[in-house]
Amino acid sequence: DVVMTQSPLSLPVTLGQPASISCRSSQSLVYSDGNTYLNWFQQRPGQSPRRLIYKVSNRDSGVPDRFSGSGSGTDFTLKISRVEAEDVGVYYCMQGTHWPWTFGQGTKVEIK
Repeated sequence: DVVMTQSPLSLPVTLGQPASISCRSSQSLVYSDGNTYLNWFQQRPGQSPRRLIYKVSNRDSGVPDRFSGSGSGTDFTLKISRVEAEDVGVYYCMQGTHWPWTFGQGTKVEIK
């Protein structure tokens, strides 16, 4: 199985400041169709996970533009340009290129 490794696992941030989460896969996530199926999910406290980003850098409907995704191959990043209180929660990267699909361990974003 593809191992997804996130860092950091805990991320204390100041409101209004940027935040960045790294995700590394144990093998390339480029599929045979040329796409890279790397997604980012947010799980707010007491809520179900929701997808923020699909195929590395595409925001889902309703996701604020302060969230952005980048990367290629095996190295990916989720950035929040200005953290807001509602961004507190756990963020997961997930690969859908290789079966079984696998998730990172999660990064807990909290306000300092």
